[in-house]
Amino acid sequence: MVNPALVDPATIRATVAEAWIRGHPLLRTYRALYAQALDDADPGYVGGFGVFRHTAHPATPADTDAVTPDNDTLPSHAWLDLRAEPWVLSVPAQDRYHVFAVHELDALHAGLIGSRTTGQDAGDYLVAGPDWQGEPPPRLKGVIRTATRLVALVGHTRLTGNTPADLAALRAVQEQYRLRPLHEYAGTPAPAPAPEPVWPVWRDEVLESVEFLTFLDFLLGFFPLTDGLPPAETGLRGRLTDLCIDGRGEFEPAVLPLEVRAEFARGIADGRVRLTRALAELRDSAQLFGTREQLGADFLRQAVAAELGPYGLPAEEVWYGRWAADSEGRRPPNASDRDHLIRFAPDALPPARFFWSATVYALPDHRLVDNTLDRYSVGGHTPGLVRDADGGLTLYVQHKRPANADHSANWLPAPDGPFAVVLRIHGPEASVLDGRWQPPPLTPR
Repeated sequence: MVNPALVDPATIRATVAEAWIRGHPLLRTYRALYAQALDDADPGYVGGFGVFRHTAHPATPADTDAVTPDNDTLPSHAWLDLRAEPWVLSVPAQDRYHVFAVHELDALHAGLIGSRTTGQDAGDYLVAGPDWQGEPPPRLKGVIRTATRLVALVGHTRLTGNTPADLAALRAVQEQYRLRPLHEYAGTPAPAPAPEPVWPVWRDEVLESVEFLTFLDFLLGFFPLTDGLPPAETGLRGRLTDLCIDGRGEFEPAVLPLEVRAEFARGIADGRVRLTRALAELRDSAQLFGTREQLGADFLRQAVAAELGPYGLPAEEVWYGRWAADSEGRRPPNASDRDHLIRFAPDALPPARFFWSATVYALPDHRLVDNTLDRYSVGGHTPGLVRDADGGLTLYVQHKRPANADHSANWLPAPDGPFAVVLRIHGPEASVLDGRWQPPPLTPR
């Protein structure tokens, strides 16, 4: 192992900048993992590994533990430790839209289970980590292999209404989602448990300090170098090993010479500048999420996705459009002094196999907007929308409720300040994916 003090300062700075970008999704994931699976004092604690926590109500502005929350589906969260053995997810037969994504430590997804990919029938699905070499039981409907030993299982089940009966029906479906370790599912003896790590205590300030690399070193121990990882991954790991960051969890920045630590700090600052610039230049979030085959070498795109919300779905499952500027180029748009509208032409409504919605988020935190209607999204499923005379649909994005009754029916409440609008198309048609269909502009009034 190379002493970091012997590495060229410019190389240290460049490597750390790249590592900060690459590691950003891993640390964002760990922040959620620590709160939900490890810290029993956190309000988001789910109960440890292998335990589902189902959200029983739509998101509101009071829910601040998620970035860009989607309140058209209700989430189910679980964390799996795959070091000792795989886990089995069982889903019931149902007629409502649902999807489960297996997200690896860097938030890329290893596989999808749900309406679009596996259908509406009941089934059992194995989730196995990189170390498992066993034979899957024959009655399984599918197997998902992961590159990391810790994964997040994030489900979304469509909420078809917001009445007590609608919520009760959805909760009945959620209660039928089941997780079991493989030995319990197969009726075989339990394997020896994996050793319990010394989990580092999460603090948000870690993201901006040299301690970032201490956490990254720990997390790389759950992300072994295996066949199939892109050359960019293996190359960066080699350069990190030269800086004593090798996945053993032993990196200690306090022992480094001051001049070396200064280069580490400069590299982290460089990484932050690159991410900030990429966020400012983002025009479309539709291609931010996907598999390792799709995004594995694009570390900056993964970091942008992690900053906006690390558990997005790939475009073929949910297409994400984003109005981050108005038609006059104002970025971000601001509802404190101007109203806006989005008009879909009669033959240009979002082409969705399942459903679509547009949601407003207050910036900079991407939170839902408090309003008198308790309405946070509008879509094809929203009751009472009024069509234009020609059959089109106009959404009114503004802070105050419109005085016109028809406009009020189509009101999408915005904050008294900067905002963004995210369009989600669940099950997008081919015209969306190949770019033939484009969302209309956000137009100031």
